[in-house]
Amino acid sequence: MGKKGDEVEQGIDLSALSKILSDYSDYKDRRGSLIPILQRIQSEFGWIPPETLEYIAIALRVFPSEIYGVATFYSQFYLKPRGRNTIKVCLGTACYVKRSEDILNQIKTNLKIKIGEMTGDKKFSLDAVRCLGACGLAPVMVVNHDIYGAVRSKSVKRILKKYE
Repeated sequence: MGKKGDEVEQGIDLSALSKILSDYSDYKDRRGSLIPILQRIQSEFGWIPPETLEYIAIALRVFPSEIYGVATFYSQFYLKPRGRNTIKVCLGTACYVKRSEDILNQIKTNLKIKIGEMTGDKKFSLDAVRCLGACGLAPVMVVNHDIYGAVRSKSVKRILKKYE
């Protein structure tokens, strides 16, 4: 990990990371402290930069592979930078039957990105999910924390315009 002053090569603020880890120092020997730490790091940086995993491992006295395993198991954590607006399209059974794949394809066409990618201007990230728990509203898409139900592919442009 090449350090430059108080930052890692990729621009991670080590002082912010140190503050987060020190806030949890009393919990380092307790099970269950990893997820709140990962949540806090993601909140601070917008994602979990891979180079932070080694620092967390040292602070918690665990192997980096354990941290990586937790970070990749839970879909709430992102190991790649995210756009300012995260779009999730449900592909669960109820939504899929009501043509959520058409909505997903319309978003991909409008934003010129694939699932898991971020637009070049860093405004949007796109995810496909298996269930958003709103089957009665199918098909469903979520932008950040805003839920859109009974979405039609023709309304995608209008919805995305709200977030530009």
